[in-house]
Amino acid sequence: MILIKALVLAGGKGTRLRPITHTSAKQLVPIANKPILFYGLESIRDAGIVDTGIIVGDTYREIEDAVGDGESFGLRVTYIRQEAPLGLAHAVLTARDYIGSEPFVMYLGDNLIMGGITDFVSEFRKNRPNAQILLARVENPSDFGVAELSGGSVVRLEEKPEKPGSDLALVGVYMFDGKVFSAAESISPSWRNELEITDAIQWLIDSGADVRAHEVTGWWKDTGKLEDILEANRMLLGSVERGIHGTVDGASRVDGNVVVEEGASIEDSVLRGPLVIGRDSRIEKSYIGPFTSIYHDVTVHNSEIEHSIVLENSTIADLGQRMERSLVGKDVEIRKCATMPKAYRFMVGDASRIEVP
Repeated sequence: MILIKALVLAGGKGTRLRPITHTSAKQLVPIANKPILFYGLESIRDAGIVDTGIIVGDTYREIEDAVGDGESFGLRVTYIRQEAPLGLAHAVLTARDYIGSEPFVMYLGDNLIMGGITDFVSEFRKNRPNAQILLARVENPSDFGVAELSGGSVVRLEEKPEKPGSDLALVGVYMFDGKVFSAAESISPSWRNELEITDAIQWLIDSGADVRAHEVTGWWKDTGKLEDILEANRMLLGSVERGIHGTVDGASRVDGNVVVEEGASIEDSVLRGPLVIGRDSRIEKSYIGPFTSIYHDVTVHNSEIEHSIVLENSTIADLGQRMERSLVGKDVEIRKCATMPKAYRFMVGDASRIEVP
């Protein structure tokens, strides 16, 4: 069996998720109470890959603190600093010394793929093409890089075309042999001043390389936008199994597949799954509805929440109306004003959105 390394990209700035990503790495936003990046690392391990390089940028300390040396995932992790987010093909060149002569899988750290990448990697091991791309059929191909196929081989790639030649979108997972380095060195920066991986793959195609495709059979999500994060949270929570490891008092009701992690306490509240309450969180006189993830050390008092994600150390109290389809960052306090005059009072970061009744 050929040795394959992994290259995980975790250096992006996450501009579409600001203000959350002003202070946190987008790859560490929790979905179903697990950081997005961890799902990808587990998929790499499950595909039989051990040696994993992680491309990091300005948030490198946070990524390194979360992942460590990779031992907890069954991986050997090496961190590779990218000077600036100059494109996926630039990241490939940045990792050239680490990759060496081995083929490798490149995995964008903010992607979620149902069922992992084991079949994708196995197909590459069997057929040994120069490159293999992962594709998914989408309703809005103009929003993605699009591939056109002929007899199972890729003949053309185009980034966000006005008139797509197919409905097959590029998923953020690729496999390459050493030819990709020549491709990345041969292309020019795009209008974004980035070395695009689609241009590098098209260079391989035009040079006569064997570029093949593998279609995703389940679902996948690029979690770069709020709507996609909430949808991924809904999908993953749909498969959770009930587990009450914290404390639930007799005045509370728990319906459906609900996880209450260790140290969490539920008092005089209703939990309607699927949902997850993180460790050491406290839910009092509240309703937590379906498809909600409450992370660690959160307090919810006298409030209603549905279809939302609340990050650690936040407090939500005495809301007069149900909160839904929301992403609440770390160390946030949301509460009803108790003093006169009644007014909305906000401290809001860049690129925020607030809707009030």
